Parts: sequence; structure tokens; C-alpha cells
Amino acid sequence: MFKFTTPAKLNKAGVIGMNRRNVELIAQNNPRRLYPLVDDKLKTKQVTQGVGIAVPAMIGVVRTQHHVGQLGEFLSDLKGFVIKPSKGSGGKGILVITGRDGEDFVKPSGSCVTLKELQHHVSSTLSGLYSLGGNPDVAMIETLVEFSDVFEGFSYEGVPDVRVILFRGYPVMAMTRLSTRESDGKANLHQGAVGLGIDIATGRSLKAVQHGKPIEHHPDTGRKLSELKVPYWETLLNLTSRCYDVTGLGYLGADIVLDKNLGPLLLELNARPGLAIQIANGMGMRPRLSLIESQRGIERNAEERVAYAMEAFG
Repeated sequence: MFKFTTPAKLNKAGVIGMNRRNVELIAQNNPRRLYPLVDDKLKTKQVTQGVGIAVPAMIGVVRTQHHVGQLGEFLSDLKGFVIKPSKGSGGKGILVITGRDGEDFVKPSGSCVTLKELQHHVSSTLSGLYSLGGNPDVAMIETLVEFSDVFEGFSYEGVPDVRVILFRGYPVMAMTRLSTRESDGKANLHQGAVGLGIDIATGRSLKAVQHGKPIEHHPDTGRKLSELKVPYWETLLNLTSRCYDVTGLGYLGADIVLDKNLGPLLLELNARPGLAIQIANGMGMRPRLSLIESQRGIERNAEERVAYAMEAFG
């Protein structure tokens, strides 16, 4: 874990800061014309699903306020689902429902949401409350992922996900984000989820942080975090690497969930992935980015890029 106190020491350790990320990684590798492919989750789902990349099944899309009034009937037979803004960011506006209590909807925390409250949430989504720039949006309703048993005790209530950072299609760093009571079942670090660094070569856990501070056990379950090994690891990395071929974005964050029955599923892509992953891994990204930079001009497909990264970063 980092114990540095000056920018010079962080730089020496190979840590990428926000300025370098914005100027060197995003500006030089992510053409703005390609942003809509990832900023719009509905478009991301359509494009990736079209080339055979596995994603959570879509139940429906709420596009108008008239549709909001029909939600009660539309959701009447559903016990679990996820509502998310198509153009949201940072986990804002995502509503996870895991069950029913009479006419009410139950969240992972056990608290209930009435139909009227759910309709208000969706109406606010359409008005752009959670979207980038406050622009009008649509609300996606997806199936609730039944997460793999391997995460039992590592996540509280909600579905954990795996964030992989890709540089020109090569996976360079990974972490899993584990839900907590504080994060309300969402795998969002800003809301209190745990970030657990994952070894690119093996899928085994490295270091864990919550709110930027190191921890060894899950705050709610007490499970020792160093015991986690992500299954289907190479399959998961191959899935993420293919996302580069689909989008053309050179610096990309891919968020994956592991369904108990379906295996790795792509949740969303991010053209501006954050840097907390370095803290969770206890190392800076710059040496790895430099190595991938040295591979410029060498043509490799997704599987070959993954094999190279697993060997180079093992």
C-alpha cells in the first residue's frame, strides 16, 4: 500500500495522476467521436451484444413519462431487477431491487420502496437527474444478476463486479468492487464499497481498501479478503479485451459481473476510468502502460493480447 507523502515519490512509484490520465491517456487515446458508444449504456449493450459479448438480459426500457405510469403492471410479476439511467455515471441513479414485500419493492439493505417512490425515481431519471450534463435520459430495466457462489461472504447483499483497465486492448490492472451495507448493495467505491486489487496473471486477490484505507476483512461479513480468487479469469479478460475492438477506445474501463449460471457478463464501459485501482493494487500503472506502449505496431487479437498481459504482469 502507498505510504508516500509527496508527488515526487508517487511519480517515482509509477502512479498515474489525474492530469496525466486526462492529457496522456484519455485525450491521446480516446477520440471524442467514440464517447457515445460508452457514455450511453443502452448503446453499449446493443453494440457489444451484437458481436456476441455476453451482457445482462434487458427486461425493458422506459422512454417516456407515459411509460412510468405503466410500471406497476409491467413489474407486477418481477421479484428482482435493476433500474439504471442509460447515461448515468458513478453509480448514480442505479436502483437495485432484490425482492417484494406485498406491493412494495425490497432493496438489498432490506428497506422497502413503494411503487410511487419507484415511479418517482424513474421519472427523475427520464428528466436527466442522474445523466451526464443533466440531459434527458431513458431508464433501463435489467435482470438481476445471480452472483457466483465464490463471492459468498466477500460482498454484502449486492452484486460485486470486476473492473479491468485496458490500454490499447491489453488488460493492465484489475480490481473487484465488493458491495457493503454502506454502499446499499452497489459496487461503487465512492459510496463505500470495498476495492480489492486482483492479480492480472492469476485472478487472485492482492490488497483491499475502503475509502482509500487498507482493510483485511469485509466490514460487514468479516470474510478475509485475501482468500478471494476470481473464477473464469482468462475468459473474463478475453471478454474485456474484445471491448477494445468494438469501441476503438485506447484507454478503457470494463466492468464485469460473474453470474452463477452464465459466467462473466459485461455491465458497462467507461472512457474515463478512475485511478483508485492503483491504490487497491498497491502499485502504479505507468510501468505497465509503458510496456504496452512498446508493443505499438505489433498486431495481436484479443486472446493474444490477454496472453501477453498475463505473462508480462505475472
